[in-house]
Amino acid sequence: MEKDPEINVLGTGLELCGTDPVTGFYRDGHCNTCAADTGSHTVCAIMTAEFLAYSKYVGNDLSTARPEFHFAGLKPGDSWCLCAGRFLQAHDEGCAPLVRLAATHQRALELVPLAVLEQYQS
Repeated sequence: MEKDPEINVLGTGLELCGTDPVTGFYRDGHCNTCAADTGSHTVCAIMTAEFLAYSKYVGNDLSTARPEFHFAGLKPGDSWCLCAGRFLQAHDEGCAPLVRLAATHQRALELVPLAVLEQYQS
C-alpha cells in the first residue's frame, strides 16, 4: 500500500489532522490515502453535534465507542479524516462539519470541489 503524495488541497504539505483520537486511513493522524482507501478518508473534518447525529442517522455511527476496534467514539470538537463522499453528502443535506484545508488531502478534490470545502474552512 503505497501512500499518495502528502499534499493538501492548497497544494502544500499535508498537515496533521488529529491524534486524540488518532485518525486517518493509516491511523497516523494525517488524512493520507492510497489506492486501497476506497472510502477516500481525505477530508480533515471537525466534528459537530449536528454532523455526528446526521452520520449516525445515515448509518455511520461515529459517536458510539467500539472498544473492539480501539475506538472511543467521537465528540464535537474532535478532528477526524472523513470520507470525501460522506462530506459531500452532508454538504448536500446542509449539515457538513467544519474543515481544516491544510490537513485535507488533495485527493478529496476528486469528489469535492475546493469551493465547497472553502465554505466550511475552520
